[in-house]
Amino acid sequence: MFSHIMIGTNDLEKSKAFYDKLLGTLGIPPASVDRHRIFYRTKTGTFSVSQPIDGKPATPANGGTIGFLAKSQEEADAFHAAGLANGATAIEDPPGVRGMGDVKLYLCYLRDPDGNKICALHRVS
Repeated sequence: MFSHIMIGTNDLEKSKAFYDKLLGTLGIPPASVDRHRIFYRTKTGTFSVSQPIDGKPATPANGGTIGFLAKSQEEADAFHAAGLANGATAIEDPPGVRGMGDVKLYLCYLRDPDGNKICALHRVS
C-alpha cells in the first residue's frame, strides 16, 4: 500500500546525524542526500526527512507526505482524479514523471480535505 513516508525538519544535517545513528541500529545504511531531503531506502519501503518545499518552518504536518504505491501511471492518475473529485486539492507539479538520478518516478500530489499531503507513486524505472 505505501511507497514511502516523509517527515519535515528545520535542520537537515541534525536530522541526518540522528536518523543515521537511530536507523543504523536496525541495519539500515546512512541516508543519501538529495538537495533539501534525505532518504533511507530498503526493500520494504523508504523513509525520508525533508526541509519543507514551501519555505515555511517544518511542523509535524508541514513537510510530511504519505505516499501510496501505484501499480501503473494509469492507477496513479485514477488516484489523483478520485482525490480531486472527492474534495482534495492538486498541489506541486501536475501528475508526471520526475527523475531522481537513475530512478524515474511517476508522481501525483494532493492535499486531502484536512490538508495532509499525500501522493501516488509509480516507479517507472
